[in-house]
Amino acid sequence: MSRTIGTLALSPTANVRWAPPTPSKGNEMTPIRTLLALSALAICHVATAADTKPLEITAVTQVGPLFPQYTKVDIPILRDELQAKSGGKIKVKLASYPEMNVGGPEVLRLLRSGQIDIGAVTLATASGDVPLLDGFDLPGLNNSIPQARKVADALAPFADEKLRRLGVKLIATYTYTPQMLFCNRPVTGLGSLKGLKVRVAGPALGALVESFGGQPVSLAFGEVYTALERKTVDCAITGVGSGNSAKWTEVSSSLYTRIISGATAGYLVNLSWWTKLDPSLRTMINDSLMKVQEAQWKLADEATQDGVDCNVGNAAKCKIHALATHPMTAVKSNPADDATVKAALTDRILPDWVKRCGPDCGDIFNRVVTPVTGVAYKK
Repeated sequence: MSRTIGTLALSPTANVRWAPPTPSKGNEMTPIRTLLALSALAICHVATAADTKPLEITAVTQVGPLFPQYTKVDIPILRDELQAKSGGKIKVKLASYPEMNVGGPEVLRLLRSGQIDIGAVTLATASGDVPLLDGFDLPGLNNSIPQARKVADALAPFADEKLRRLGVKLIATYTYTPQMLFCNRPVTGLGSLKGLKVRVAGPALGALVESFGGQPVSLAFGEVYTALERKTVDCAITGVGSGNSAKWTEVSSSLYTRIISGATAGYLVNLSWWTKLDPSLRTMINDSLMKVQEAQWKLADEATQDGVDCNVGNAAKCKIHALATHPMTAVKSNPADDATVKAALTDRILPDWVKRCGPDCGDIFNRVVTPVTGVAYKK
């Protein structure tokens, strides 16, 4: 079978033959010109195909696929809306930690190595390399989500500067619901922690537990359920909503409802990947993450009391999280706890953090955090 383009006969089995065209004035077509025209068309086709190939983004965000931070924010905004608004220019492969069989530290390593493009981790995850990050959530510092947001906004530029040294960039902040205490035994307050093993995330929470005579234990989030169930730990501190999503209510009986600490997290990107992006695509992704940031902070504020209500079995007010099948007993704070927490913050937790972080962290804290919280580092 042969094909004829103009008068150029092409056959897969026969030699190419050229049948001289009948020239017309001003429209002479030579064999060379014909081949050049065909080549130009082929090049244009290849270039067009390359230009329309979407940017594929690999993102690993939340601790669990059922977390509202994932189902109500990341999936609809970061994945679906970003892809739709890009008009086919961006494709997002989004996964939660369990779907990738990783924890927070692994997500950070994957991000630094460039194996993923976007990762969301609690800032405490990277505090070993960047101690400044612990300053966002010093135990006893923030007593509400709005205040935690102000502290995050104040510290974010300084955190980003230090994170860049790890090859990542902080684009947006958010928070899980505030840290509260889940125990598999009856407690009356933080004073009940004396002699108990308490799972914590980070050295600052460990210092607070020690202030009440408890023994801090470091465990990955995914290991806590089993530890509470087997009673290898007595209590665990996490976000009131995070504990609900991880079904800690099945293995815990007491919920201490005082906000112990925040749980500020961040959406980070691989710095090399970010700087090499087409500017228009980078702007599109940045705008999406800014929208995610606002949605996450709003969700956290709404979800805090909801998490308490759901965990203690208050069906009428449980709207966001899952209603516990094994309702917990709510334990409220008391003046003695409040006084001990405040003393621990100013006398030990804050000075210990500055010691780990360096004197410039104390200066930064007093400059941007003290006006928001009224808490000052005393040199």
